[in-house]
Order: sequence, then structure tokens, then C-alpha cells
Amino acid sequence: MNLSKYIFLIFFVFMGFIPYSFAIDTKQSEISALEQQANNGDADAQFELAFKYYKGKDIPQDYNKAIEYFSKAANQGDMYAQYSLGMMYYNGNGVSQNYRKAIEWLMKSANQGYMRAQYNLGVMYDKGRGVSQDDSKAIEWYTKAANQGHINAQYNLGITYQNGQGPLKDYGKAIEWYTKAANQGHINAQYNLGVMYLEGQGVSQDQKQALKWLMKSANQGFIEAQYNLGVVYSQGQESIRDYKKAIEWYTKAATQGSSDALFNLGMMYLDGQNIPQDKNKAKEYFEQAARQHNKDAQYNLGIMYDKGDGVVQDKIKAKEYFKQACLNKFLRACKAYEKLND
Repeated sequence: MNLSKYIFLIFFVFMGFIPYSFAIDTKQSEISALEQQANNGDADAQFELAFKYYKGKDIPQDYNKAIEYFSKAANQGDMYAQYSLGMMYYNGNGVSQNYRKAIEWLMKSANQGYMRAQYNLGVMYDKGRGVSQDDSKAIEWYTKAANQGHINAQYNLGITYQNGQGPLKDYGKAIEWYTKAANQGHINAQYNLGVMYLEGQGVSQDQKQALKWLMKSANQGFIEAQYNLGVVYSQGQESIRDYKKAIEWYTKAATQGSSDALFNLGMMYLDGQNIPQDKNKAKEYFEQAARQHNKDAQYNLGIMYDKGDGVVQDKIKAKEYFKQACLNKFLRACKAYEKLND
């Protein structure tokens, strides 16, 4: 038993030392054989060769050659080549960007059932690229792709039904499609689903379900989900309120740059909301938020310096913070600034 393992290991190591020139010759002969097949009309070989030229895999990257061989395979009905050709026209790779050509080839691929083509057609109708903007057509193609499990198509359907106008607005369908995408790990779908449960859009308001989906999104690093978890744990129903967890999630959001999370942390320490009051920490969080132009933090710093609350009273600093908040269109700050100037 040990001997066979030893022989296998020697064989493995030996195979690792293939002479470099021999490896190159082998690749070149493989490419030559592939080119011959492609030039003889083999659609699979045409697609494979086009893909190699597109990626620069084993041969120098050449978009013109990629277009040539994708076109040959596409004209033989290869749906993957049709999709690839459509996307090259969409992105302007090797050709002038041409949305109408992109639509033409994506449509051929989509009509054969290729979900990526269906999804991208949905995007083009959604955005009005190469076609007149058409929500109904966008939904039609998104739905075809979504029913095959395309995660972004499922998410986009959720967005369309949540934010649609008139008959297109359907919170129930938004929940349905967000849930499908969220179950596949779509970070934005998880977040939007959590918010809909928080607000009771299309479902009964349910903070536990909201927490479940916000947590999934937050654990993937989504800053808005982290912030909203802080809000739910600090201001939500009594049964789920947890100030320690609120600070934890506000801190994660703040670390990623959320000025609202910084402000809320400042408020928790300023008021001593079920944590030891610490006005110095409150000031530090307000200052960080104020540097990000958070008007509430700027106003609160003005109040602290005006009254000498947790800081040495300083009317000049108070005026400066009130002025900053006023410039951010905070009416009370404008009135406080004017009062200090009287």
C-alpha cells in the first residue's frame, strides 16, 4: 500500500517537469487543429477558438478574430456564440459599440432559451438601450431568465415590482422575487427584503423576519444593513431590543464610513441609552460624523459647545458648527447661528 502511494507521488512530480518547448509545441498543435476544425465549419470549434481569442487564452488576445469566429458559430445557430457576439457589440469590444446589433444577437440567443441573453435583453429594455424603454418587455425577459434561476434577474424583478408605477407596482411579487434572489445570497435582495418586513410592504410587519434578512446582508458587509440592524436593536420592539448588539452593528457600519451610524453612536453615549453615559465619546463620534457633513452631528456639536455640555464652553466653536449645519440646510442650526451673532 505504501509503495503504490510512493510510486504515485514520484509519477506526479515527474509529470510536473514537462519541457517548456514541448509544452509550447503541444499548445500550438492544439490551436492549429482547432483552427482547422473551425475553418471546416465546426461550430463548437469556432466558438472555442473565438473564446480563446477573446480571453487571450493560449494565444494572443485578438478581438477581431474573436468577432470573426463568434460570427461564424452564431450564424450556425450557436446560442452561446450569439450571446457572446451580442455582448461584444454591447460593450464595444473589437467593434464600434452598437446597441441595435447587440439586441439582434441577444434576441437570437434568448429565443433559444439562454438565460444570460434573456437577462441582458431585460436590462436593455429596462434602460432603453438600442430599443425604446419598455417596462413590460423588461419584465418579460427578466422573468424568463429568473425562472431559470438567474439571480440578478430575480433581484431586478423585485426592484421593478417594488418601485413600479401604476399596475407595475406589486409588493407581493417584489417579495416573491427578492426572496428567490435572497435565498441565493444576493446581498441587496436580502437587504431590501429586510426593509420590506420592517415597513410591512407586501407582508405583515415582522421585525424578526426583518432581522433575519438584514443579518444575512450585514454579514456580507452591506453597510446599510449593518446600520439598520443598529436601528432595530436600539429602537425596535421591546422583545428584540439589545443595546449591546446595536452598538456592535452601528460600529461595523461606522467603520465602513456611515455618518448616520456615527451620529447614532454619539446619541447613545450622549443620552446614556442603557449604556454608561460618556459625553467625551459622544463628542468624538459627532466629530467624525460632522467631518462627513452630517448636519445632525454638526448641530449637536454646536449645542454642546454653546452650553458647555461635556466640553469646555466655546461660543466660537458653537457658531462654526451651527454655521456648518445651516449650510447643510438645517433650519434650527441657522436660527441658533443667528442668535449667537446677535
